[in-house]
Amino acid sequence: MANLITCRLVTPTQELLNEEVVYASVPLHDGLMGCQHGTSPLVAQLGLGKLRLDFPSNAGSGSREYFIDGGFLKMADNELIILAERAVAAEEIIESEAKAELAEANARVIPDDAANKMDAVAKLSAERQAAALKVSMAKNSKAVGI
Repeated sequence: MANLITCRLVTPTQELLNEEVVYASVPLHDGLMGCQHGTSPLVAQLGLGKLRLDFPSNAGSGSREYFIDGGFLKMADNELIILAERAVAAEEIIESEAKAELAEANARVIPDDAANKMDAVAKLSAERQAAALKVSMAKNSKAVGI
């Protein structure tokens, strides 16, 4: 099929995906970005969010989602390379573990005498956001039977 892009999803420890896709919705540090055949070349910083990949209809796979947290992407010559610090397929997120992670993050308190309180607050907020996203993705992947 002519209107496909090659998508590679790589973490520091493994390559999670190397397949042809029709469309990718990628979480950047400042919002979502869509990539498809003909997207202009760019390099961008990834953020925390849900990566959605849409596969060709003849492949019968529909869409797949991945939890993404940090890294970079490069789009050039109809090839999307996603170098993620952390990436997990939605169907591999265990809901009970994600809920425990969220409960732990919500229970954590920053001491008044913390060395850099603003950084500590930002870090804790990011941990809570990541855990809440994992819980949501685990519930949704179970609901659609992924």
